[in-house]
Amino acid sequence: MSQALEGIKVIDFTRVLAGPFCTMLLADLGAEVIKIERTGVGDDSRYFGPFVEDESLYYNSINRNKRSVELNLKDSQDLEILKDMVREADVVVENFRPGTMEKLGIGYEELQKINPQLIYASCSGFGQTGPYSHKPAYDLIVQALSGIMSITGQPGEKPTKVGSSIADIIAGIYTALGVMTALFHREKTEEGQMVDVSMLDAHVSILENALARYFATGESPGPIGNRHPAIMPFTMLDTKDKYLVVAVGNQKLWDTFCEAIGRPELLKDERFEDNRARTENSEALEAILNEAFKEKTTKEWMELLEAKSIPCAPVNNIEDVVNDPQVKARRMIEEVEHPLLGKIQIPGMPIKLSKTPGIVDKPAPSLGQHNDLYKRKR
Repeated sequence: MSQALEGIKVIDFTRVLAGPFCTMLLADLGAEVIKIERTGVGDDSRYFGPFVEDESLYYNSINRNKRSVELNLKDSQDLEILKDMVREADVVVENFRPGTMEKLGIGYEELQKINPQLIYASCSGFGQTGPYSHKPAYDLIVQALSGIMSITGQPGEKPTKVGSSIADIIAGIYTALGVMTALFHREKTEEGQMVDVSMLDAHVSILENALARYFATGESPGPIGNRHPAIMPFTMLDTKDKYLVVAVGNQKLWDTFCEAIGRPELLKDERFEDNRARTENSEALEAILNEAFKEKTTKEWMELLEAKSIPCAPVNNIEDVVNDPQVKARRMIEEVEHPLLGKIQIPGMPIKLSKTPGIVDKPAPSLGQHNDLYKRKR
């Protein structure tokens, strides 16, 4: 079966997470992704744990389906090899600080001269313009600057980072979207162009309700734990044994919810008569519900609430997620054969296409594994 990006060749200068996440998506969708790595060293993430027999599972999880070629970009011969590769490429992706590629003589302007139809995608901390453009950035830096840490965590406690490297990942997704949009434009016009994605821009774009609340009140929102700022009850509750989240998103669900949990008196309480009132009195309502939910286990509440079609879920740990029947049914945990480790598990492809599906079937390459395939052309 063919894949959506079959025939698209990507030269991948990225390392660590944001850029590699972008090129992983392109590779999963069928693009030929050639990862350019420093001779003898490779991507920094090859040295990030966890390790199994000195192999980084972190590196393997985001570099599957790619090829690896070692090049020293300060060596004139290797630079010519690279330029030959660019002549035949459709896309270049890099996530260096602005100016780095230009210093090497392979910035957008130079590569466009070699290949006018080239899509050149840059995923950096702060983008190609603005007063921060040359500053270094990692996920933690961007989570702090973007404000996401200021609205994450429990009320009155220290700002908290999101559990995964969401600033890197969101920027990687936006970069992949930018590449595919530019490819679509090129299909119609034969024009190449530059895609400029900033991790900070990407994170500001997902602040959602926090920005709306600031614009409405002029006050910066703070962390509110696990509840929604504008819908109630839309929160995590303590049960007899674990935790459960409920999402009562409209008045009809509220009516059903109160009956289902055996608290019909809440329907007559003026503090909770509509969503606005429930949100304004969220602390009082949450205290009542926590007390009520401690009477049964999470499983018992799940059975009761799901029977009434009330959105709810247990708070899974990672083992629960890996073994979840829905996650398995959607093939979101895949197995690939690694040459040294045998079968290893990695995340699956979340974009499901009916005619040109994404495929996860090759492990991340060893350093320079495909040198002969590309260097022998010269």
